[in-house]
Amino acid sequence: MRKFLLKRSVGILKPALLAAVLAMSFTSWNAVADEIVARMSGHWSPTHQSSIHAQMFADEVTKRSNGRLKIEYYPSKQLFGIREVLGAITSGAVELGGVVGVVSFPPINKNFNVASYPGLFSSYEQQRGFFLESEKGQQIWSDITKKSNSQLIMYNPVGPVMTFSSARELTSIDVMRGLKARRLLKSELPMWKALEANAVSLPTGEVYTSLQTGMIDTINSPPGSIEAYSWWEFLSYGQKPYQYFADAYIMANKDWMNSLPDDLRKLVLEVGAEVGQVSTNTILGAGEDTLKKFIERGGIVTELSGAEKAKFDKLMQDKVMPAMADMFDKDTLSAAQLYASK
Repeated sequence: MRKFLLKRSVGILKPALLAAVLAMSFTSWNAVADEIVARMSGHWSPTHQSSIHAQMFADEVTKRSNGRLKIEYYPSKQLFGIREVLGAITSGAVELGGVVGVVSFPPINKNFNVASYPGLFSSYEQQRGFFLESEKGQQIWSDITKKSNSQLIMYNPVGPVMTFSSARELTSIDVMRGLKARRLLKSELPMWKALEANAVSLPTGEVYTSLQTGMIDTINSPPGSIEAYSWWEFLSYGQKPYQYFADAYIMANKDWMNSLPDDLRKLVLEVGAEVGQVSTNTILGAGEDTLKKFIERGGIVTELSGAEKAKFDKLMQDKVMPAMADMFDKDTLSAAQLYASK
């Protein structure tokens, strides 16, 4: 009789237990189904200012969405390098990525090269304003985002660009002759040629080893990068003026953005605007702080002035700028110069 009652009790409990298990499984499945996970690729090292702000953006979106949208950030080109990331965004291989404009955009529309025209824009705000507000700039930006199926989420500048070297003190433009210079951009080549330096094309990931082996001894770089990538282990000399303002962006695949619920899409843009402002406000100060540390390490920074600055400006005007003429349409340069003069 006891065996019968026990057997009967187990039989009664089984459906209840099964229902509980099913309920738990359904709840767990719903939690997973409701969470959207997006991957964001960055080539910057984790200590780079742009990487710090990319991580800040990812964390803030995840936090404010209460985990509904989780953005996973992969720095140090774990997913894609500086030259491949925009293609990965376009194809949907990643949902978001850190894009350096002067690297990724000119192959789509050569007129974006105007952003690296030496001395044209005086600030990030002015450079961005050209692409946001002027008719010509809007045409360029619209063409780039349409062809790359991308959308701007956040400004994340890498810093204004200056020259660094391990070879000799950069007291004038004449000392550049014969240096082994790294170039990342096509638009850098006219300047190195005018300075009679030997230019070698290298992606960011190969700069450290190339400096170490002596394959190159000179680079154009934002100050923050020489610290973040430890390039200052080999570089001892710097030269101002800043040549142009290297802007970078968090871009998203347009189809992915459109697939998000309205509230999450709005949240991504809101956080991007907020963190992008923080990034912009701190990048110049961060660069100057790096230069102070560079000097404390024994580095020497020369800021050209007087006759030497006049020689630099003349070189840019007489040789570099004419050599860059075929890198963008004439009306683009005219429109940018008009906008910058206001």
